Amino acid sequence: MSTVELTTDNFDEIVPGPEGKDFVLIDFWAAWCGPCRMFGPIFEKASERHEDIVFAKVDTEAQQELAAAFDISSIPTLAIIREGVLVFAQPGALPEPSLENLIAQARKLDMAEVHAGVAKARAEAEAGSQA
Repeated sequence: MSTVELTTDNFDEIVPGPEGKDFVLIDFWAAWCGPCRMFGPIFEKASERHEDIVFAKVDTEAQQELAAAFDISSIPTLAIIREGVLVFAQPGALPEPSLENLIAQARKLDMAEVHAGVAKARAEAEAGSQA
């Protein structure tokens, strides 16, 4: 699978919420960014190896609202969303072996445990705001 362009218009379709079982890697980039241009082929190559994962690219110049929603302050930034939960976001271009290692780690996540942690954090936040 090749990468898809992610925009505010198609975000909900590409990145379904918690009810979705999708695994999405997002590359936030810009055409003027040298490290972004270096990372692009690595990201594309990984998309061909991992056809079960959605690889999406966000042009931060064209999609400023989406970049702001993810609080992107440096590019390239790689984000991983599994089952509607942002499980990783970090700026910096990764070499191919590091990207493959990151994908392997994200695959190993126990998503039931992740969802339980998110639910607990929400409950604690709600309890704190009511106090």
